[in-house]
Amino acid sequence: MKTAVVTGASSGIGLVVARELARSGWRVIAHGRDPARAEAALADIRRAAPQAHVDMVLADLSVMANVSRFADDIAAQTERIDLLVNNAGFMPAQRVETVDRFEQCFAANHLAPFLLTNRLLPLIKAAGPGAQIINTASVAHKFIKDMKWDDLQQTLKFSANDAYTQSKLANILHARELARRIKPDGIRINAVHPGLVQTNFDSHGNVIVKLMYLLSRPFSLTPEKGADTILWLAQGGAPEATGEYFAKRKLGDLTPAAQSDEGAARLWKISEELVAQAEQ
Repeated sequence: MKTAVVTGASSGIGLVVARELARSGWRVIAHGRDPARAEAALADIRRAAPQAHVDMVLADLSVMANVSRFADDIAAQTERIDLLVNNAGFMPAQRVETVDRFEQCFAANHLAPFLLTNRLLPLIKAAGPGAQIINTASVAHKFIKDMKWDDLQQTLKFSANDAYTQSKLANILHARELARRIKPDGIRINAVHPGLVQTNFDSHGNVIVKLMYLLSRPFSLTPEKGADTILWLAQGGAPEATGEYFAKRKLGDLTPAAQSDEGAARLWKISEELVAQAEQ
């Protein structure tokens, strides 16, 4: 039985991915942050797949110590991971600093999957060639020219839009650099744009974000359609692809910043330093 870990699985795209994998016979370790939503999601998955082996683990992944504990919890439950879906994320309304002194969106949307993937890599390698990692990114990476290299934490000037779009660019750069590092192991990592999806994603956003989501609702996708490309990759789509960015089951267009091997390596080094700082 294959094992999948899916973050952000208490609603929306993550819930659909966890549910459909469970229905397909996968063992699923799901993650949620809100206890009530997580409990409801777990019940939903078990109704859809009564025979499935599925667990829900709670964690606020914007705090690096919580990410490490979450990784330890997973390691206590399984000896291998065939699929890791880094799906958890949010859009901020204002600048919030975590206990690690990181800007919350950068911490939750980028540093958390960066650290979690690194911590779980031994279990992913234990699954052998064919194991996969999928980052939920976004076309929003096109709305920022490059990483804010001189102010990644936006301590000088904060923009909710820049915080989110930068984090989605970071998801793509993370996949690009990690693909290079783990290619000899036969493990693949790709990033996915799910589309504009009808979820509670805007719940933490500011008034402008909430209005944008309200006005775009008639044109947005269902969570099922948003999860499609992730599930397609998970179940064998594009078997040779790694370090790529997909949208609608096809390679998506990338900005120059998102194609930068230099930028990917630079972000990796900075991210390593930041999570090490948090763990001191």
